[in-house]
Amino acid sequence: MSKKTIITPEQNKQEVYNNSSFFKNIYNHPAIKKEDFIKIIDLHTEVEFLKNEVVLQEGKTNNEYYLIEKGLFRSYVIDYEGNEITTEFYSSNDILIEVASLFLRTASKESIQALTDCKVWKINFDDFQILYSNIDGFTEWGRTWTSNQLFILKQRSINMHTQSATQRYLNLLQEKPQIFNEAPLKYIASYLRITDTSLSRIRKGILDQ
Repeated sequence: MSKKTIITPEQNKQEVYNNSSFFKNIYNHPAIKKEDFIKIIDLHTEVEFLKNEVVLQEGKTNNEYYLIEKGLFRSYVIDYEGNEITTEFYSSNDILIEVASLFLRTASKESIQALTDCKVWKINFDDFQILYSNIDGFTEWGRTWTSNQLFILKQRSINMHTQSATQRYLNLLQEKPQIFNEAPLKYIASYLRITDTSLSRIRKGILDQ
């Protein structure tokens, strides 16, 4: 039996309409009209994942993405030596997505795992296409979001080569403090591309200051 619990939309859809700030915070673009948000919300379904549940398995095609209302996820790959390497963390108000698999319709090279019990809002690929094709503001949001993601990925790549491990740790602590309360240190270490021992040394050095 699947661990996922899918909540019937009718159970709380009206409540979501009345408190749509969550969706507006993520789909944040001035060209999206108030009435557009009703259409956008209608195509999302509330889903819950349990801690350690695998949301997407390597080799499977990603057919949806999720807006995270609460909880923490990570994406990871298996390197050539068989080690798990965390590639990203996703927390509240993030979009949980494997971009290449979803939009190129190819098998994912990453797996995605829930690190806590999580509540998200799912939209499948076909429904996303409907919104993207029919709501001008949503189209503009999509283009802006994609550009921002490219910038973030480029900046992270540069930081990996130009910043010390300690600075990368401090940046992550500032950007996503939730990670340090809910993710195992080995996942954080692999994300920062350092050993568990180095991470412990960095943490101790900061605490001793």
